Parts: sequence; structure tokens; C-alpha cells
Amino acid sequence: MNPGHPPRRRVLGGALAAGAASPVGAAGTASATSAGKAAGTKPTVVLVHGAFADASGFNAAIGLLHKSGFPVIAPANPLRDSAGDAAYISSVLDTLTGPVILAAHSYGGIVITNAARGHANVKALVYLGAFAPDEGESALQLAQQFPGSELGAALVPRPYPLPGGGEGTDGYIAAEKFQAVFAADLPAAETRLMAVTQRPGSVEGLSGPSGAPAWRTIPSWYLIPTQDKVIPPAAHRFMSKRAGSKVTEIRSSHVVMTSHPQATADIIKSAYAATR
Repeated sequence: MNPGHPPRRRVLGGALAAGAASPVGAAGTASATSAGKAAGTKPTVVLVHGAFADASGFNAAIGLLHKSGFPVIAPANPLRDSAGDAAYISSVLDTLTGPVILAAHSYGGIVITNAARGHANVKALVYLGAFAPDEGESALQLAQQFPGSELGAALVPRPYPLPGGGEGTDGYIAAEKFQAVFAADLPAAETRLMAVTQRPGSVEGLSGPSGAPAWRTIPSWYLIPTQDKVIPPAAHRFMSKRAGSKVTEIRSSHVVMTSHPQATADIIKSAYAATR
């Protein structure tokens, strides 16, 4: 646990007003460098999605961050294995100059916990309903450590070929269970599309052990969705307390960045204000 960073908890009730959606992802961000010039000294916000989703889940939050002058990049997380995914995001960080705030949703939390190591320009970690593992822990281990997850019973396995031979296994959330388990506070029409376009999480990635956690040396913020049926809220509270994160709780499903983009943008702004 980070000394000098005791948890601070603030409970938000009800829905927060969402900003206008902006269909911007990694490909739609013209340039983190050019955006940085327009934003002055504001850090680049790097958003990392998790499994069963993609970077478009951040669209509305990206629009709000852009309005506040933050350059943003939301790269595609490969979702193959935790070490390889972290190495990929680390390579994205290698291309950025100036300060960075690294934020992630769900499995993306394991990725940023490892990708941030060795990057002195990463000033804050923001966990958006995300895993914040310690060394040796996996996403599956943490999700199963506390009761309340409904993910396991909703998964549909599908094999895929590995580059070196053999097979891996991808997990998809069954379409008929997607809204209830993953995004219960979003409209059914939206979640039907999300179910169809979901990117699967590989068993190898979800079960891969994490390395030495960057939250030991980098201050962290944590947005806890209290109605999460993928990662139990008790698991979020355990991980955020251990990491010494500044905590905000909000009544939300697992996809807090999509259903509550204003709260997502606000906690990132709080991280900026505290580390500028």
C-alpha cells in the first residue's frame, strides 16, 4: 500500500449527466502531440479498454476530456495475454512525450498496472471499474476471490489458433446475458450492438499473472461501480484500499466509463489536479 496515500471515499448517488458523445478513438485522435500543443501543459490521457469491449466505450468521456483541453489516445488493447498486452501499451507510451495519465477499464487495469513501469512521465493511474492486481495475481483469481461475479456462467468459449501452433480459448459473453451481466444500466438497443461487436477476452490473458505493480510508486485513483456484476464491488474495494487509491463510488454497472462518462472525466481531472 502506498504510504501517504490513504483511501478517500466519496459516494455519488443517482445518474450523472453525460456529455455529448464523440466518436473518437485511437484512430480518430489526430495526434497526441498536436493536441498537446493546443492544450498547453495538460497531460495526454491514455485510455485502455478491457475485454468484451473496445475503445469506443470511452467515446463520450473522450468528448468531455477534449472539451477540457486534454489530448487523448485510446489504443486497441490486443486482449491476448497480460504480459504481451502490457508490452504493447508500454510501446504506445514510448511514443508520447510529456506527462501522461493512464486510465483503464476492467481487464485493462492489469495492463496499465504493468505497462506503466519504467515510464517516469506517467503521473497517475486511474482504475475505472478495473483490476488493480498485486504481483502474481490474475484477473480470474481476483474476480473469484469475492462473491458476486456473474461472468463465469455467462461466458461462451471459442477456440482460436495460436501463432506457434496449438489452440487458445476466447471467452465471449452470451448475447442473451450481455446486458444483465455487463451493462445493465445502458439501453437494450445499445447493449445488443455491444454484444454483437464485443471483443473476446482470452483465457490466457485473464489467467495470466501480473508483474510488480506500478501503483506502488505511482499515485492512483479508483472509480468503483457499486452494481458491478463482472468484478464484485468487494473486490474493487479490496484492491483500491491496498493500492492506497483515492476512491469514488457510483451506482453503475460494470461499464462505468460508458454509462457515466462525466464521472469518468471528473476522476481523471481530479488525478490531473493532484499531480500537476
